[in-house]
Amino acid sequence: MSSKDRMPLYQEIQEFIRELIASEGLAEGNRIPTDQQLMDKFNVSKITVVNALKGLAGEGLITRVPGRGSFVSGAARAVEATTVAGSRQAAAFTNRSTGYSVQTGLIGMVIPSIGDYFATRLVEGARKAIEAKGRRLAVLFSGGKLEQEKEAIVTLQAVGAEGLLIFPVDEEQYNEEILAMKVAGFPFVLLDRYLPGVETNYIAADGRKGMELAVDHLWELGHREIAICSDSPLQTVTVQERIEGYMNALKQKGALINPAHIMTGFSVDNLEDTESHPLHSMMRSGAVSAYITLNGHLAVRMCQLAQKAGLRVPEDLSIVSFDDPTSIVEEMSHFTHIRQFEFEMGLQAGERLHDMIESGGKDTGNVKIILQPELAIRQTSGPPS
Repeated sequence: MSSKDRMPLYQEIQEFIRELIASEGLAEGNRIPTDQQLMDKFNVSKITVVNALKGLAGEGLITRVPGRGSFVSGAARAVEATTVAGSRQAAAFTNRSTGYSVQTGLIGMVIPSIGDYFATRLVEGARKAIEAKGRRLAVLFSGGKLEQEKEAIVTLQAVGAEGLLIFPVDEEQYNEEILAMKVAGFPFVLLDRYLPGVETNYIAADGRKGMELAVDHLWELGHREIAICSDSPLQTVTVQERIEGYMNALKQKGALINPAHIMTGFSVDNLEDTESHPLHSMMRSGAVSAYITLNGHLAVRMCQLAQKAGLRVPEDLSIVSFDDPTSIVEEMSHFTHIRQFEFEMGLQAGERLHDMIESGGKDTGNVKIILQPELAIRQTSGPPS
């Protein structure tokens, strides 16, 4: 068996590129084969190609330009100059000796959206931590789509972000850009979610504990038919943990688990034809006296559905929400909810990322911070009628 036979695939790709540059006499600015061409040639996944090319970029042999390809070292400045000006051009490249971005003072953040106060407070916590360290925060939105999340990560790195805070779209479909950053040693911290089986820095609230608090509260009020509702199209780790917490809390009380009370994957964006919505018939039947929603936006929609069904909250049914959907001032909230301390989550994530960047690439280990949630009792929960 030759040494090449024993060589990892990503190293084979790297050797091929080195030999191609030497044999073809490629100069600065010449394009090398595309990611797809390399995937086809070596019959490997995109992540293998990305890792190989990021290694060559770290050596200073090539430069990767988002949306344009990879070039023999020196090409990126020439290519980027056609569309990017001044200081942004200088910020778009990594330090070849360390693999880290040049010191731009810029921190990137990628989140699905900012349509509720959970996201608002999360961003505000991160902003406060980052600016306290003399840096700036740039936020891009993934829209809840994996491809847009990848593009956002690439874009923020391209404009010189020294590190990233990321609220992942989906933990099951691993984003190869996140895995590539881990391999390359680029500093990042995951928010609210983590990647099962992949050691990374992350900070989140204890979803199982939060669900136990919600079930215990409703049980003490006298509710015995309690449903859990999620409108997430993806069964993320976060959703799974909360469902597990729901089931465990009921089992501890000796209650049977009714599969019909675990409602997931539906949409509440369009409430024009409410009578055809599955939740409408559930509410009208009275089979469930209390609902726990996995996000604040859904809690608001549930209240609207109840109103359209002629039901009162909490007199006819109770609603407990993860996250506070209605007030940026905690004490003025209307909804009974699980407080996850998202401002603190963003703050600690920003501080952790700053420490990683300041370490200069030294391995500081992976820090996992789990915040303990609290129950905030407000006006949407009460005894069953």
